[in-house]
Amino acid sequence: MLKVFLVEDEAVIRDGLRDKIPWEQYGFRFVGEAADGEMALPMIRKTRPDVLITDIKMPFMDGLSLSKIVSEEFPKTKIVIISGYDDFEYARKAIEVGVDQYLLKPITRLTLKKTLLELKEKIEQDMVQNDYQAQFQSEMHVYEQFSRRRFMERLLSGDMPVNEIYEEASRLSLEITAPCYNLLFFYLQEKGGVISEERTEDFMRKQDEVFHFFLRHPQYILFRWNANCNGVLVKAEGDQIEEWTRKGVEHIRSVCDSEEEHLDWYVAIGSPVERLSMLPSCYQDVNHYLAYRFMIPSLHVLSKTTLSDYLTTRDENRIDGVESSAMSQEIIRDFLVKGNSSEIHDFVESYLDRIKEPLRSRMFRAYVVLNIRFTILAYVESIGVSKEEFMEQVGNHDQDMNMEASEVPEYFLDMLQTAINIRENESSNQNRKILRKALEYIDKNYDKESMSLNQAAAKLYVSANYLSTVFSQNMKKTFVEYVTGKRMEKAKKLLKNTTKSAGEIAQEVGYKDSHYFSFVFKKTQGCSPREYRSGKKGQADRQADGQ
Repeated sequence: MLKVFLVEDEAVIRDGLRDKIPWEQYGFRFVGEAADGEMALPMIRKTRPDVLITDIKMPFMDGLSLSKIVSEEFPKTKIVIISGYDDFEYARKAIEVGVDQYLLKPITRLTLKKTLLELKEKIEQDMVQNDYQAQFQSEMHVYEQFSRRRFMERLLSGDMPVNEIYEEASRLSLEITAPCYNLLFFYLQEKGGVISEERTEDFMRKQDEVFHFFLRHPQYILFRWNANCNGVLVKAEGDQIEEWTRKGVEHIRSVCDSEEEHLDWYVAIGSPVERLSMLPSCYQDVNHYLAYRFMIPSLHVLSKTTLSDYLTTRDENRIDGVESSAMSQEIIRDFLVKGNSSEIHDFVESYLDRIKEPLRSRMFRAYVVLNIRFTILAYVESIGVSKEEFMEQVGNHDQDMNMEASEVPEYFLDMLQTAINIRENESSNQNRKILRKALEYIDKNYDKESMSLNQAAAKLYVSANYLSTVFSQNMKKTFVEYVTGKRMEKAKKLLKNTTKSAGEIAQEVGYKDSHYFSFVFKKTQGCSPREYRSGKKGQADRQADGQ
């Protein structure tokens, strides 16, 4: 039931309206009254009425002044002015402050009933429209995140001209102009890489807690980087960039520290830069620092400062100065399981940096090469590839034990790249199977109202996150975007070739609510279903051709 508040300085009129109007019969609840605007304002702020009825001439604060304040603070509140003055100037001023109705005294019950019912219908339509907008925005949110990720990939790779950066950011509604920038990359994953059913809710809650902090502040632009890694573009004044960077890191630590028993988490921090064109170099540093999570798993915050002992030349000329942990096979194996192709170069560099000087020893170098070789061979065998098949792909390395120190990085890179390629190929084969099944499922079920990402994932026995990632990476559009596209194409054919009503077509393409179907159709096709049917479909067809 909608709430109504009355402001009238004449007690007789106020009492009459309050007591003689059957408010509930018209769908309203009377929540308060006052004799002037000054007394009414704090009560309005407390009750937040849907409709305000106020006299125009009152002592202390008149109706126009009150209406202006209410309109600014509560733009959804409908305002009805009642006045004894049939004066165009009063009406003009009322329109300027956002008044919805201007009624002349004396107010009859029939006039007020008509006004209230009209406002009620308008409010309910606004609520439905807001619901549609919220639902549509929720469905498109995943797509927006996917588009943002592609934009950030191009920005950080350095292959976008500055003018194109600003044009694309504007299209995505991203405010990127700032005096100074920095980057944070944070990695969150359940220990062991697999989330148990009982831990899923806790993991998602912690992840959302991290996300919401960055989404609340305009100094941050949050974007997904890959399945377990997210990035944050920090933007602020030059003298505040360090503070906002620190706040972001501290928040991640505060959320994740308590979950250290269950959670693998790391955050890599770049150095501030003053231009968008300098962000690629900032990203290179961050990516390099993040690779150290494999070498120093106990160090959760990775930056130039925290890694200073490893990023500078160390006194390791002697072999006995090498820490045994630096040569652990688990480091390489962990990267083979969790790393990706874009991290290989930084991983190799950070791994070998710790033993750069001892590599000059031929004996130690032979040990390092064997350690690399045996670890990688053991891994590829564990995923079903024979040593012979692997070595055939990696090339001839008969002289492995005789290579020079300068040749070790390239050898390590080749071995890792081949192993990762094999792993990703195996994964791609699996992904293609999943994608094919998903497309088949969509083709058979897109016209059902119950169709959803979660439902499809359950039918394919995979997680919704996994299906979403596989789908967007391969189809270059999100699951929801693809399903909506299928529905709209069928709807256009039905509109063009049949006389079925919009409500009937909505049911046939998977929308229970015909009004929401019309809303989505107009949002995606640029015209209403009725306009499309009547021939105003040029924009819709142009959009379809451009997709």
